[in-house]
Amino acid sequence: MKTRFVLIETSHAGNVGACARALRVMGFDDMVLVAPRWANVLRREETIQRASGALDVLARTRIVATLEEALDGISHVCATAMTARDFGPPCRPPREHLAALAGQTPHPVGVAFLFGSERFGMRNEDVYKAHVCLQIPTAPDFGSLNLGAAVQLLAYEWRLALGGFASPVTPASSDADAPADAASVAGMLKHWEEALVALGFLDPQAPKKLMPRLQQLFNRAAPTPQEIHILRGIAKCMSQAAQASNGHKR
Repeated sequence: MKTRFVLIETSHAGNVGACARALRVMGFDDMVLVAPRWANVLRREETIQRASGALDVLARTRIVATLEEALDGISHVCATAMTARDFGPPCRPPREHLAALAGQTPHPVGVAFLFGSERFGMRNEDVYKAHVCLQIPTAPDFGSLNLGAAVQLLAYEWRLALGGFASPVTPASSDADAPADAASVAGMLKHWEEALVALGFLDPQAPKKLMPRLQQLFNRAAPTPQEIHILRGIAKCMSQAAQASNGHKR
């Protein structure tokens, strides 16, 4: 399905850049501006800075004079508004409506999301052109959303309804990543026991529960053969340090 995000009479250049960034993150790139405040808004420094690298979206963005032009090729229109309008389209939560829309057969030819100006929101005559009015759930006493934030939320919800992105392929694990066998762990623990005795940390006459506790620790850690090799190297160095220390004392 064609997906388009339409910003109507946008007054802040930075918001245009923020919206481009929001769309790029969600994998969309069709943005249309209807009669923005600045004719050169796509080239303004604030726009480019707020886009944070989403310059390909800005390059594809079109500026048109009317909403009718922006909706060319679109068959399903979603307005965004805080309050329901008399004689307007039904109001629905985004997730509920978009999930049903994504599963609709046949699919709409194109879906457009409309966003009003920062100061006045959407005009009634623009809302009336929509099939549905999406209401983003907000705190009852403070429902004012920044334009870029609103675009990000609906872009996310629509991407989610479309199935999200494919998970990155994780490399297949190799034998080197598998836990070491019990014999290797036991040999490493024996090596550590000898080193700890040489250091004076472990009294062989009163060992208490030190070695069983270390056994449980390494069982939980499930070290790999490479990690066993490292641990045995540490034990070897501890033994050598203990021997050198004892030699100095003599």
